[in-house]
Amino acid sequence: MRRVDNFNPGPAALPLEVLEEVREELIDYRGAGMSVMEMSHRSKAYEAIHNEAQARLRRLLGIPDDYRVLFLQGGASLQFAMIPMNFLGEGHRALYVLTGAWSEKARDEAVRFGEVAVNDWATQGGYRDIPESLPEDDGSFRYVHITSNNTIYGTQWPELPKTRSPLVADMSSDILSRPIEVSDFALIYAGAQKNLGPSGVTVVIAKDSFLAEANADLPTMLRYSTHVKSDSLYNTPPTFAIYVMERVLAWVENAGGLAAVAERNRKKAALVYEAIDRHPEIYRGHAEVRARSQMNVTFRLATEELEQAFLREAGEKGFVGLKGHRSVGGCRVSLYNAVPVEAAERLAQFMDDFARRH
Repeated sequence: MRRVDNFNPGPAALPLEVLEEVREELIDYRGAGMSVMEMSHRSKAYEAIHNEAQARLRRLLGIPDDYRVLFLQGGASLQFAMIPMNFLGEGHRALYVLTGAWSEKARDEAVRFGEVAVNDWATQGGYRDIPESLPEDDGSFRYVHITSNNTIYGTQWPELPKTRSPLVADMSSDILSRPIEVSDFALIYAGAQKNLGPSGVTVVIAKDSFLAEANADLPTMLRYSTHVKSDSLYNTPPTFAIYVMERVLAWVENAGGLAAVAERNRKKAALVYEAIDRHPEIYRGHAEVRARSQMNVTFRLATEELEQAFLREAGEKGFVGLKGHRSVGGCRVSLYNAVPVEAAERLAQFMDDFARRH
């Protein structure tokens, strides 16, 4: 078996030892005589998986007792609509901070349900930087929405903002990559397919007092209260994805928790950024230094011909997923938690070699 160096932006690399464990348990989960995929979501065996996934996430992120942890479906894209549906309405305004394509998509859904103000400071530089402050937030907004990491443009909030209004964050691409203060947020949401596990499950972490103010007159499945009341078991959840996520969370705990993971992510990102900075005649990073993402390193090469040669040669060396998003082109190196430091080392060496030869 040959494992490639997987820099895909999502679905992304999973820890090899988790994949091996899942393989061992795939047909017969711990003596149950069946796979987790075949179990009733009402069974004791699955209930234990479900509860342990919540417990591990609470421990890793330090989630306070007055916050609910929900396992939903529909990805972050459904949350773009569910959040304004539940929290906007007559007399309410929300502030959306635009830092990339996904924050734009979130804004586009919100305007369907209420009044939306926009901080578009980052658009002026082509999404190369992150705002240092939010002067519009005077405390009057129903919520302030941010995207903590911007996968397409390769920017990340170096420090998550403190806001006067309730703070809502799409953390799909950097949740669990560094310690955060959950109590600073009213609601956090994240598609799992980058740091948490496979695609199919979406995690929502929300404060009780914020949830208590949600709109009630909504379709049943689109009310957060429905999923809180049923502990995310109102309908059949993505059981297998939650099982794999629980194993990934155990892997993070065994690796030393978020402080250890953050240090490893810093090392990986530094290896690639240093290769870019060593060869400015070849590589041109997109993000301003202060806003560089630890998860997604984006850059262009000096010419289109060099770019195509780089991607071709990288593929021949077993580096997968380096082509930039179709909307912006260029190159992108996604360095999520499960990408080993050694993979970043090999890529940095290739980048140095490519620059010397060209």
